[in-house]
Amino acid sequence: MDALKDAIRKYAAHHANREGLATTPVPGLRMMCIGSPPGDLHSVYRPLVCLVLQGAKRMTVGREQRVFSAGQSVIVSADMPVVGRIVQASPDEPYIAVAVELEMATLRELAAHLGEMRAQPPSEIRTLFAEVTNAAVLDCATRLMRLVDIPDATPLLRPGIMRELHYWLLSGQHGKALRALAAPDGHEGRLAAAIAILREEYRSRVPVERLAAAAAMSLTAFHKHFRYMTSLTPGQYQKRLRLIEARRLMLDEGFSASSAAFEVGYESVSQFTREYGRLFKAPPKRSVLRIRQASGNATERPLQVEQANAA
Repeated sequence: MDALKDAIRKYAAHHANREGLATTPVPGLRMMCIGSPPGDLHSVYRPLVCLVLQGAKRMTVGREQRVFSAGQSVIVSADMPVVGRIVQASPDEPYIAVAVELEMATLRELAAHLGEMRAQPPSEIRTLFAEVTNAAVLDCATRLMRLVDIPDATPLLRPGIMRELHYWLLSGQHGKALRALAAPDGHEGRLAAAIAILREEYRSRVPVERLAAAAAMSLTAFHKHFRYMTSLTPGQYQKRLRLIEARRLMLDEGFSASSAAFEVGYESVSQFTREYGRLFKAPPKRSVLRIRQASGNATERPLQVEQANAA
């Protein structure tokens, strides 16, 4: 684990954004290393596994809130809005974590081989899991990290490492629940089709009827299951995507508040300012200034909305 932590610290020193998050050339692999926590971190996670290597982070996902600390792995099994806060970190001992996006096609393929791939009733669905980090999972993350410096090897070695990673997760403590979540006829899989539309077209108005049709649900069932899984309505989910992306544009690309508002699909700057303030607890300009002051000389690096703070 120490070798992985050292590699993350070195990479993040040159590639992390103002909130300590660094993407990598290895698809789906990113990390966080931060010694001065900036407060609440709002994001929308894709399904992933996050290995906390040092420090601790509180995460609110849907209706669940937990603190995860060094030695634990966090599995988020659906596209979920997340509020995170680093609760244990210092400049000498920063919070360090590495995250790998799950590949649902690989998860479903392996789950089919392992069996028990049955959809869960909506009342039993969970989207946040934690367990003591499996040595085999840690080894997979370490080998993915090595590929950062060997780009020619990535297309050859990454697929095998990812299949192994998914196998160990499915064989682990929450494997049965993950197999159920991978069931093609489950509510999560059907809702994922609607969420994919919202992610792709978050700047535009998307009729809820289209989303329900993509999920093969009635309007009533769609609203019920979408809110149960994400804790938001489809409109609130889309708004969250817009505001997180606008914040990224202002922080990492120097957009003004008005320019960011129009870029993500708002027609009214005043409406954007109100909604931004409700989510981030401060007006856009003050919020961005506070983060820049807290981060000091942190390196700027553009990120996509689905990657923000996902570690």
